[in-house]
Amino acid sequence: MTTPQEVLKRIQDNKIQMIDLKFIDTPGIWQHLTVFHDQIDESSFTDGVPFDGSSIRGWKTINESDMSMVLDPNTAWIDPFMQEPTLSIICSIKEPRTGEWYSRCPRVIAQKAIDYLVSTGLGETAFFGPEAEFFIFDDVRFDQTAHQGYYYVDSVEGRWNSGREEGPNLGYKPPFKQGYFPVPPTDTFQDIRTEMLLTMAKCGVPIEKQHHEVATGGQCELGFRFGKLIEAADWLMTYKYVIKNVAKKYGKTVTFMPKPIFGDNGSGMHTHQSIWKDGQPLFAGDKYAGLSEMALHYIGGILKHAPALLAITNPTTNSYKRLVPGYEAPVNLAYSQGNRSASVRIPLSGTNPKAKRLEFRCPDATSNPYLAFAAMLCAGIDGIKNKIDPGEPLDKNIYELSPEELAKVPSTPGSLELALEALEKDHAFLTESGVFTEDFLETWISYKLDNEVNPMRLRPHPYEFALYYDV
Repeated sequence: MTTPQEVLKRIQDNKIQMIDLKFIDTPGIWQHLTVFHDQIDESSFTDGVPFDGSSIRGWKTINESDMSMVLDPNTAWIDPFMQEPTLSIICSIKEPRTGEWYSRCPRVIAQKAIDYLVSTGLGETAFFGPEAEFFIFDDVRFDQTAHQGYYYVDSVEGRWNSGREEGPNLGYKPPFKQGYFPVPPTDTFQDIRTEMLLTMAKCGVPIEKQHHEVATGGQCELGFRFGKLIEAADWLMTYKYVIKNVAKKYGKTVTFMPKPIFGDNGSGMHTHQSIWKDGQPLFAGDKYAGLSEMALHYIGGILKHAPALLAITNPTTNSYKRLVPGYEAPVNLAYSQGNRSASVRIPLSGTNPKAKRLEFRCPDATSNPYLAFAAMLCAGIDGIKNKIDPGEPLDKNIYELSPEELAKVPSTPGSLELALEALEKDHAFLTESGVFTEDFLETWISYKLDNEVNPMRLRPHPYEFALYYDV
C-alpha cells in the first residue's frame, strides 16, 4: 500500500475496525494511539490525527500541547500481536497551528537529512543497513529504593548456570565469548528466532538471516536488507517491536541494552551506509579497498565528528560500558578493510560496485535510529563537501598495537558526559544544513545531562540498568 486510497480500501475490504498509530519520541521509544476506523480518512494522511504532545519527553509544554500525527501509507501492516485485526501505521508529527512539520520529531529530522543530501547535488539516496544485536533472558528483576539497589538477569543458556539444579541440567551452556555460531542443542533459540524473522516479514520487513551471537546468556541477531534512510529506521523499529513481543509470547524478555552482562560481549548496531545517485552507487572506485574518493571523504567526516556523533549514536551511560577494548566494540577512530577492530570497516564485498559501502561499528541500538542515521549522513556529507582526509588505513589488529602505536590513534569518548561535551563544541555539521536545530540539540543535551548523566552521580549502578533495560 503506497497511497491513502489503497490503505482506506484495505480497511474497508477487510472490515478492519482498529487502526494503531505509532510514532517515535525523542529518546527513541515507539508510542502509540489506537483509533476506531471511522476516525481515519484522506485528511489523516495530510493534516494528521490530533493528540496531546505535552506528555512526550522533550516535546511540548501543557499550554501548547496540541499536535498531529500524519500517517505514512507506505508503513501500513496488520499487527500480528493484536487479538482484534488491527492495522498499524507509522506517523510523523506536524504542528497543527502552522501546518509545519515539527522540528523535534525524529522522523521529520530524518527526512530533512535526505532533503539536504539532494540539495547538495551529491546524491539522491542514502542507504543504511543496521545490525542490531540483543539478549534473550528468562528472568529479569531490578529495583532501586532509598536504601538498596540491584539488578538480576538470568538465561538458561548462561554459562554461570552450568552447576545449577535444573532437574536435570543437560549442560549445553555456551562458554563466555563462544556463542558464535554453535548449532542446537547448545543454541536453544533457533525456533524463537525463526518465528521472529518470519513475523517481521509479515510486517513488511525484507528479512535475510538469523543467528546466535558471541556472548553467552542468549545473545542473538536477526538481519534484514538495507534500505533508504527512513525506511531502514522504520524497519528497525518494527524489528524491535516484533522481537520483544515474540519473546514475551514464549515467556522470555528481550533487551537491546548495550552491556547487560559483565565480562562478555555487549550488543552493538554496526551500521552499513552508502550514497547513490541516478540509480548508481557512488562509493565504488579505484582507491583503497575499491572505494571512491567520495567514500573516503565520507569516512573522513565520520571519523572527524565521531566524538560528537556518539552523543546521538551511543546515547546512554551504559553505551560506554560496551565501548571498551577486547569485546569487538571498536574504540579506536580508524578505518580499515575487513578489520573489525577499526571503528569504520570496509566490508570485503567482492567486485560488485552496488555492494560497496562502509560500516560504522560504534553505534548501539539504544539510539533513536532516525536521529542516528541523520547525524551520520550529515557527518559524511560534511566530509565530502570539505574533502576531509581520513588519513592512512590501519590494517592491523588495533587491540594488539604497542602503547606507543596506540597513542597515535584517536579514540572514542569514555563516557556519555564526554560525548555530550563534544557535541556542544562540534555540531555545526548538524545545524548549518538545517537538519538539526540548535533548539533540538540544546534540548537533547540538557535532557541527557539532567535525566541520565547527573542522576548517575548520585545513584548506584542499578539505576542505570532500570533506565536502559527496556530500550
